[in-house]
Order: sequence, then structure tokens, then C-alpha cells
Amino acid sequence: MSHSQKKSIIASRYRNLLPVVVDVETAGLNPETDALLEIAAVILKIDDQGKIVRDKTYAHHVEPFQGARIDQEALEITGIDPGYPLRFAIPEKQALHDIFTKIQQHIMEQKCRRAVLVGHNAWFDLAFIKASAKRSQLPFNPFHSFTTFDTATLAGVALGETVLARAAKASKISFNVNEAHSAIYDAERTADLFCYIVNNKILSLNASSAKKSI
Repeated sequence: MSHSQKKSIIASRYRNLLPVVVDVETAGLNPETDALLEIAAVILKIDDQGKIVRDKTYAHHVEPFQGARIDQEALEITGIDPGYPLRFAIPEKQALHDIFTKIQQHIMEQKCRRAVLVGHNAWFDLAFIKASAKRSQLPFNPFHSFTTFDTATLAGVALGETVLARAAKASKISFNVNEAHSAIYDAERTADLFCYIVNNKILSLNASSAKKSI
């Protein structure tokens, strides 16, 4: 299979949308007022066997924007200390611009029109990205404005589990609860879950339906 063929498969499979798995870690639940603290994006691709797999991961630790609300209960859950100097955090605008630029490059390489956010409870991640992009006055946002692929919903249908750790266990994906609530870790586990469901559940259901129609 040539490189150009692989690029066209993912574009045609997802209506010219490139699935990008995103996880954000935040200082609260309100995207308009609460700080974005971490963001990770996992690019997906089609391999030589025609399966969807993880490709590259991009991530940043993010400085709270000026005037951001910090919910201590949220920090206790994530274990993030926004003021810790060795986080090597960068401004929100810089973090989003860098990740958006990299995603746009993959969109062009894969001959897609834009990205579609894949996330576990994807509405949450998309809401924070949209609010952060608006606040940062970025000239473009590569993600579809409202369409998402939600792995909580997909896992609930395919595996009978909606919690990420339990869905991972059901699909035999390694999951360390001590590493959870890291944007990189959660995004990569979410990507593995999405790929598992697509490669082993959705495609098998399609195959079964095709056989019944013959």
C-alpha cells in the first residue's frame, strides 16, 4: 500500500475528518473561567494492515491564563501544582498555537479538511479548547466546531463500560491508575481504546451486517 493510498483511506473513512485524540487537564469544570493546565493531542493514522493506530503525540504543560480560577479540589484530583517551576509550562496561546499548527500539518498530509476531536467525554475537552482558542485570539482552530467521537459513548455501546479505566481493562489495554490524570497518559490510553473499538468492534459489526445482507 503506497503512502498516498494510506492518506486517502483515513480521509474517506471519516468524511474528510482526521481523528485526533485530545485530553486536557484543568483547574475546574468551567472552560470560560477555569485554567487549562495540560493539553495532549494524539494523531491517528491507518497502518499497512488497514487498521487505525496511534501515530504521534504532542503535549504541553500550560500556564494558567491571567485571572484564571483555580479550584483546589480539581488540583487534588489531578495532582498538578500550577506553580511548580519544573513543569516547564508555557503560555496558553503558545501551547495551543503549537499544537494547532502540528495538527494542521497532519490534516494536509492526510488530505483531510479538518480534525475531529476524539475524547473520553469529548464535550469537555472540546469546550476547553474552544474557550482557550477564543481567549487566545488564535486565527484558526483545526477542530470541527461541534462534531466529536466520544469514547465514553463508544465504549458503553461496544464494551458495556463508560469509565476509561474499566473500558481499558475490558479491551485488555494496560491502565495504571497512578498515572491517570496526566494529559499525555490519558490521551494515549483513550487513543488505544478508540483504535481497539474501531478495529475490533465496529469493523466486526460491519462485517456481520454485510454477511447478513448477502
